[in-house]
Amino acid sequence: MNDDEWSRIVNLLPPENTGKRGRPRKSNRTILNGMVWIARSGAPWRDLPERYGPWETVYSRFRKWIEDGILDNIFRILSLDAEFEELSMDASIVKAHQHSAGAKKGGLPLKSAGAEADQVPKSMPS
Repeated sequence: MNDDEWSRIVNLLPPENTGKRGRPRKSNRTILNGMVWIARSGAPWRDLPERYGPWETVYSRFRKWIEDGILDNIFRILSLDAEFEELSMDASIVKAHQHSAGAKKGGLPLKSAGAEADQVPKSMPS
């Protein structure tokens, strides 16, 4: 994330200094960059590079920011200036409904009485 993008969203994030005692929190910018890395790479959370901090920290803040609507606000602000030439969608992750692929409405066809008569018995009666 470049400095211009960061300056537009920094006020949407919760304060880094909570006043609590203990280990200082990872910076919001580092955590957000870790979330972006996961989104771009498609890697599992456990494969997050160490430079973004522990994956559990990034994941827990990701879940918290989703629940609080913070990520929605960030994406809304950043998408205002999005260039549509840079927009892409990977079709390998888009799932189509079964009917768009030519499936018949109503599910699988039922066996007809004539189809059962054409079947060969599995064992011969003695």
